[in-house]
Amino acid sequence: QVQLVESGGGLVQAGGSLRLSCVASGRFFSNYAMGWFRQAPGKEREFVGTISWSGGSTYYADSVKGRFTISRDNAKVAVYLQMNSLKPEDTAVYYCATGPRSTWPRQDYDYWGQGTQVTVST
Repeated sequence: QVQLVESGGGLVQAGGSLRLSCVASGRFFSNYAMGWFRQAPGKEREFVGTISWSGGSTYYADSVKGRFTISRDNAKVAVYLQMNSLKPEDTAVYYCATGPRSTWPRQDYDYWGQGTQVTVST
């Protein structure tokens, strides 16, 4: 059974930074792409970014490009989301997910974590 556990969320002031972590178990981690998504209250879950199985390729939503960075450590079976220059509109529950391809549609990911709350205050 595949499990993904996110951590690192919290409350931060606008302009600040947070680093989210997602640790995986139950799947040969380094064979699969990882994605980050977020869901704000009353909105659909949206794509944030993705990283290929090797870590050699990343792709980001326009809304976070230049501010967020995804990395992975296959030895630690973990993926990270470094979030800088945070804005109030980044407030959401952030989810990591795993799938066969580093792509943006959420239906392409077959396992999801439980999410971690990120709140950015003004």
